[in-house]
Amino acid sequence: MDIWKKLTGELIDIVEFLDDSNNTLVYRFERLNNEIKNGAQLVVREGQAAVFIDQGKLADVFKPGMYRLSTANLPILSTLRGWKYGFESPFKAEVYFVSTRQFTDLKWGTSNPIMRRDPEFGPVRLRAFGTYAIRVSDPAALIREIAGTNSRFTVEGIMEQLRNLIVTRFSDALGESKIAMLDLAGNYSELGEMIAGTIRPEFNGYGIDVMKLLVENISLPPEVEQALDRRSSMGIVGNLQGYTQMAAADAMLAAAKNPGTAGQAIGLGLGMMMSGQMQANPGAMSAGHAAPPPLPQASGFFVVVNGQQAGPFDPGTMANMAREGRVTRETFVWRQGMANWAKGADVPDLGSILGSVPPPLPPA
Repeated sequence: MDIWKKLTGELIDIVEFLDDSNNTLVYRFERLNNEIKNGAQLVVREGQAAVFIDQGKLADVFKPGMYRLSTANLPILSTLRGWKYGFESPFKAEVYFVSTRQFTDLKWGTSNPIMRRDPEFGPVRLRAFGTYAIRVSDPAALIREIAGTNSRFTVEGIMEQLRNLIVTRFSDALGESKIAMLDLAGNYSELGEMIAGTIRPEFNGYGIDVMKLLVENISLPPEVEQALDRRSSMGIVGNLQGYTQMAAADAMLAAAKNPGTAGQAIGLGLGMMMSGQMQANPGAMSAGHAAPPPLPQASGFFVVVNGQQAGPFDPGTMANMAREGRVTRETFVWRQGMANWAKGADVPDLGSILGSVPPPLPPA
């Protein structure tokens, strides 16, 4: 009697799995070579599915709930075992618990840069990374295709394969989108939805459904980013020559403040440079910008009118006086640079003015 109680006590009468991890995808129920009792209770909690396998063949799949194991709720296993009228003796079968909850914040990223032809910058190399979420939609397919006979299968065991699929389809989607590199940041959501739709059928083949896929960042190589930053800075600065002069002056002023011979030499060089600029263009320093000097002004003419000196008069005034007859070819004129007074006809600069005025009429 005691031996019978001992034997029956070793038989399993409760089949369940309490998952205290956050990454278990498939767990094989440990029987320790004991058989499952006829009428044992099967407990499948929310976020789980139980899969029975008999002699390597997939049998019954149970959704969340509590079950009493019998021929009625093990129809496939009963058929495989040949229990036409039910079973009374204990039986052996492998039981796998599959987690059907969502696994979130799984990482994906490109291990090598992706070559792409950009319409503005030409060939560029891009890197990208993001996250995705999955859920087991077909426990039987997952065990057939992925888990196999592993006693414990975690998400990490499949992440590499899923990541490779995502990166491959991301490269295709990025090339087909024809989105300019500078516009990619505004299209992360669209790219994520496009990639998720592309990879979903392939994931479903493993019994997994893609719940969400996010593109968090698409970046350029560091040297290309630095060149792009310099290009952006030049666009912001605008006047590159003025910016260069200001930067040089700031650097020299900062160096001149440092004690020692080097600072004094730089300060002296800055003073000489500023002095030379002031001598070349005195008005530029006060105005704050370079400006051309004023146009040279011609010196005025002095004339003898009625025995009196008058003037000075500019060329325009002299032309008016010639038309009025107040200045003629015989009028004596003088301006700065002439040694003595001379008749207007003898001054080359007045030739065009007096030549346009007809001479006096001949006497009747």
